[in-house]
Amino acid sequence: MSYVQYLICRHLYVLHIVEVVELRRLRYFLAVAEELSFTRAAARLQMAQPPLSTQVQLLESELGVTLFDRSRRAITLTAAGRALVPEARRLLADAEQTARIVRHADDGTVGRLSVGFVPAAVNGVLPDILRRYRARYPGVALSLSERSPDDLISQLHEHRVEAAFLFAPYRDEALHSRSVSTQYLVAALPERHPLASQQVVDVRALADGPMILPTKHETPGLFSRISLLFDELGIRPNVIQRDVWMMQTIIGLVAAELGAAIVPSSVATQRREGVVYRRLEPEPAAVEMTIAWRREGGSAPLAAFVATATSRRYDIPAPPLAAAPGAPPDGGVGPG
Repeated sequence: MSYVQYLICRHLYVLHIVEVVELRRLRYFLAVAEELSFTRAAARLQMAQPPLSTQVQLLESELGVTLFDRSRRAITLTAAGRALVPEARRLLADAEQTARIVRHADDGTVGRLSVGFVPAAVNGVLPDILRRYRARYPGVALSLSERSPDDLISQLHEHRVEAAFLFAPYRDEALHSRSVSTQYLVAALPERHPLASQQVVDVRALADGPMILPTKHETPGLFSRISLLFDELGIRPNVIQRDVWMMQTIIGLVAAELGAAIVPSSVATQRREGVVYRRLEPEPAAVEMTIAWRREGGSAPLAAFVATATSRRYDIPAPPLAAAPGAPPDGGVGPG
């Protein structure tokens, strides 16, 4: 059962009561109960008094009770009438809420949305998208999950997530995808690395030293872009650590001086003590962070989320050049 279906079912008892008692008669009753005058209540409702009296009498007949004591000049509520006042207010409020839920379910302003992402998406991309979406659609409950690219593709097919952020490339005819961020591959170096003082790092020289590579997933993604860079140059890197999935872990190993790494420029926006970032030569092709979702069966909240995510670009340039060759290394980072 979806979140919207749950909300509607929770209020179905209102619809059952409507079958017995017309809501407009409850509104008429409340007006008379609050004014304690048919004349003033009719004026408030902008209707004639005789039809109002008739509707209240019909309500009393339907409920099988007398709601007003009319034996005196000024009417008063009976015990049944006093008991009905709070219940009538609650029923009218619930009926309005039920109608509002149904209306908003169609325009995407209420519901539930599950979103998956690779860890690197939180660097310069996902936080602003989530912030803007929540500000515009506060009635949608977001469920977030951090997963590997392979898991995200599987969960999209299994309807466990509705949208996912991951690096291209991946090919899946069942999915739509749009780029949300163009990024660049850069070198992440220990600050005492022999190449750290250079403005631009040669990929061949970098590959000669110890290197840390990310995990190779079935989904090509980022690993394929890094591998392609080495393949195009005809070089085999000196890999001392493979299968490190999370980018923050890779940077931690770089800070520990286990080796250098090639990472997307979004990672370079997160400063880490003991790590510097440098541009690469030759300059690699750009990498794309994308949002993916199923071609069929999309919900209104999903459509609104995709529109939010793709309405703004989150391109992240490579770090600026170091001050000069031989200058003390810094952790300079391009704007996010």
